[in-house]
Amino acid sequence: MTKIGILGGGQLGLMLIQAGIDWNLVIHCLDPDPQASCKDLCTQFTVGSLTDYDTVYQFGQAVDVLTIEIEKVNVDALEALEREGKRVYPQPSVIRQIQDKRTQKQFYRDHNLPTADFVLTQDRADVAQLVAEQPDLLPAFHKLGRDGYDGRGVQRIATAADADKAFDAPGVLEKAVDFEKELAVIVARNARGEVRTFPTVEMVFHPELNLVEYLFAPADISADVEQQAQTIAQQVANAYGIVGLLAVELFLDKQGNVLINEVAPRPHNSGHHTIRANRTSQFEQHWRAILNLPLGDTTAHGPAAMVNLLGEAGHTGPAHYEGLGTLLAMPGVSPFFYGKAQTRPGRKMGHVTVLDTSLEGLREKADLVQKSIRVVTV
Repeated sequence: MTKIGILGGGQLGLMLIQAGIDWNLVIHCLDPDPQASCKDLCTQFTVGSLTDYDTVYQFGQAVDVLTIEIEKVNVDALEALEREGKRVYPQPSVIRQIQDKRTQKQFYRDHNLPTADFVLTQDRADVAQLVAEQPDLLPAFHKLGRDGYDGRGVQRIATAADADKAFDAPGVLEKAVDFEKELAVIVARNARGEVRTFPTVEMVFHPELNLVEYLFAPADISADVEQQAQTIAQQVANAYGIVGLLAVELFLDKQGNVLINEVAPRPHNSGHHTIRANRTSQFEQHWRAILNLPLGDTTAHGPAAMVNLLGEAGHTGPAHYEGLGTLLAMPGVSPFFYGKAQTRPGRKMGHVTVLDTSLEGLREKADLVQKSIRVVTV
């Protein structure tokens, strides 16, 4: 039986394993946290660093197919495994390009894919000089080239005086987009080159944590914008030649143009609702793609929303889900918890999928869900 390895044991790995159980997949998991979400659900769990060459290489030697649930992994080890004949999806070359926002942004420019104007920077002094000499770049965002995620590694540079907020490390200074909405498309591609997208979703970000607070599917956009978003997602997947899932985050600007913000080569927060809302979930689709099986039907059953459950401010310690009874009494509401014993402010502890017959009803119900449950300490 084919042995599959996942680098990373967080909530994305957890939901991948849950989808894989339906197919009796043998799944090994590597994560540095002995209490990772996946530890009790996978066939075999290994504690170890995802960035250490030897650890990743040895883990990969024991499986037939290797995949990821986080981009921060040792790509050198993955390339060595690929050279030796291991199936590594997404391919190490794709992970390497996407790991660094500098090479990611340059990739869009080189392939004539629409994205915001940007300048590559080396350090904080470089940013200060650029904004002093080119004030038209502002307002902008300075993004760390590597290791930024969930809002970390991003600083807003509104004026030249803000240059001291820039990161003193290689990064990207990206002109701020005057956007109408933030959108996302999950696209899958298998080794045969079959490509399939999920309907475009609309994301609403937490104003302080800079991560997705909730999303609505389908996005409330015109047919033309939907077509733009779908086409761009397919173009990006084909340009990378990726095998697996690609989450494409997009801006819809005030002029009706769709621009690429950034991508992630794995299952993504913007596709969690698909477990209940679509004929094929993003997690099942990932398995179909990397095992070179026919891609599944992504048709939505109806309007859906997803509310992220974040650790409540001022609460650090053993997690307690306050208001769960109220939540479970609501029709069309499904909570998913990530198996994290400890909560802290802003930590992703779970999500709630909400189904309704209309977008208006969905928004009302999502708002009620958000007010009904809190992740606190006892």
